[in-house]
Amino acid sequence: MAAKSFDLIVIGAGPGGYVAAIRGAQLGLNVAVVEREHLGGICLNWGCIPTKALLRSAEVFHLMERAKDFGLSADKIGYDLDAVVKRSRGVAKQLSGGVGHLLKKNKVTVIMGEATLPAKGKVSVKTDKGTEDLTAKNIVLATGARARTLPGLEADGDLVWTYKHALNPPRMPKKLLVIGSGAIGIEFASFFNTLGAETTVVEVMDRVLPVEDAEISAFAKKQFVKQGMTIMEKAMVKQLDRAPSKSGGKVTAHIETGGKVEKHDFDTVISAVGIVGNVEGLGLEALGVKIDRTHVVTDEYCRTGVEGLYAIGDIAGAPWLAHKASHEGVMVAELIAGKHPHPVKPESIAGCTYCQPQVASVGYTEAKAKELGYDIKVGRFPFIGNGKAIALGEPEGMVKTVFDAKTGELLGAHMVGAEVTELIQGYVVGRQLETTEEDLMNTVFPHPTLSEMMHESVLDAYGRALHF
Repeated sequence: MAAKSFDLIVIGAGPGGYVAAIRGAQLGLNVAVVEREHLGGICLNWGCIPTKALLRSAEVFHLMERAKDFGLSADKIGYDLDAVVKRSRGVAKQLSGGVGHLLKKNKVTVIMGEATLPAKGKVSVKTDKGTEDLTAKNIVLATGARARTLPGLEADGDLVWTYKHALNPPRMPKKLLVIGSGAIGIEFASFFNTLGAETTVVEVMDRVLPVEDAEISAFAKKQFVKQGMTIMEKAMVKQLDRAPSKSGGKVTAHIETGGKVEKHDFDTVISAVGIVGNVEGLGLEALGVKIDRTHVVTDEYCRTGVEGLYAIGDIAGAPWLAHKASHEGVMVAELIAGKHPHPVKPESIAGCTYCQPQVASVGYTEAKAKELGYDIKVGRFPFIGNGKAIALGEPEGMVKTVFDAKTGELLGAHMVGAEVTELIQGYVVGRQLETTEEDLMNTVFPHPTLSEMMHESVLDAYGRALHF
């Protein structure tokens, strides 16, 4: 049977792949997308979306426990973990179905199966019905990533979990160890801690949320500790001894900190020590694709160096964020269709972490800006100085802005507190439009809103804060 021919084949239907396919189809290309598991990828099915649904349940539970603070009464507050998880899975399912509908609406051919690239411009797909051969002048790799496993700390789904087990937990942990305090680790720590698990977080770097601004990390840590978490920084889990669930279920973790190894007992461990790219089994090496530490090496336009072959999203390296993947997908589709898109700049991509309190940032941290040689002005404004934050009963948090002292360019913005994952977009737009401090100072922010703190933080950088 002759190979089916397309203008563009996308391998992987996560937030990078399906968006690349849709944009390609909008631009008149004949597009196929190959997916081996779920439309929507990890993000929709096992990542960004279902975790937010879980965290929302924890947030509502936390608010119910504080009912008295708001002049309300709520008796016998409790939760049903199975029902919480069921809601989360329902949300993921609804959105995954939505992706199928969007692909169909845009006349994208969807092929469910495992893809390999036997030669340049060729894709072979192993499906339920056998093997399908496809050809295309342009191929986009959007195969994503999976949880990294460290020797001796492998997940078993019983006592030691990955994010997937944690999203569909076999039980509620009583004493939980989370290894790694990036976004995934700290979100699960926040969820289970809020629901009553005695939670310990171990981070190998010198602070939790290590990619964030140091001041924001320190503020967040203080809140986590206040909520009852144990935070161990500059610490490493060397070994896990497991006694299976049948005999009560216990994990003894050997944790090294300050040169000493101590043993601690837990009933559950979540490993969140980073990700590795899904680069195996595709035949990339034979095509001459460069791979560096499980990620495909690309230029700023996501080109791999092999003609007609692109890589987007997690497989193409940091930042490992769904919105970066989507944006790269659009850029590559436009490039293939003969348009002239701008490359995606990593420092213009915001990061959001949905722990309690939330954390969000864009651009350079204060330390990074100094390291790059900028002369800087830094502004800060606390939630306690904002009327809306106090009315919401959320007075813990801060907004921090970093400016180039010479030009007034907004170099970075960093926030911790209620709803900051929604607020950050104001600064993202500002950076995209190449805003200066003067533009931001002259912008009228509505009152009473949390966004006023964004204004005040800018004013503070120039010694003009009004409410603090």
